[in-house]
Amino acid sequence: MKILIVNGPNLNLLGTREPDVYGSTSFERYLPELKARYAGIEIDYFQSNIEGELIDAMQKVGFTVDGIVLNAGAYTHTSIALADCIRSIKAPVVEVHISNVHRREEYRHRSMISAACEGVICGFGLDSYRLAIEALSAKGK
Repeated sequence: MKILIVNGPNLNLLGTREPDVYGSTSFERYLPELKARYAGIEIDYFQSNIEGELIDAMQKVGFTVDGIVLNAGAYTHTSIALADCIRSIKAPVVEVHISNVHRREEYRHRSMISAACEGVICGFGLDSYRLAIEALSAKGK
């Protein structure tokens, strides 16, 4: 099984950005833990602050990987282009959020990509990624 994790804008600052909301662990520190836990799954990672680069990354592998875990960051609430990309590729996409977006500002309550995704996981910190991998793994069996 092969899964791509895609992180959007400002997620390169995990560990330092608003630690009260996003925690104090960087994704670069968390990723090896995920890879060790799921040694039988090939996990690749991509991060960009640029919407088109997120789309390019998903289109590049969207017909060959078994799933994509997507934290689109703020693009979640604005990007019809990401939703169109998700609908255009074969791989199932699970939308994840580190924080519970429904406990936050009103504008974060609406996702432009949820309807295109296989499922949505939010509010479990970095563990949201693990839960998404579990879901994709179960679907792939």
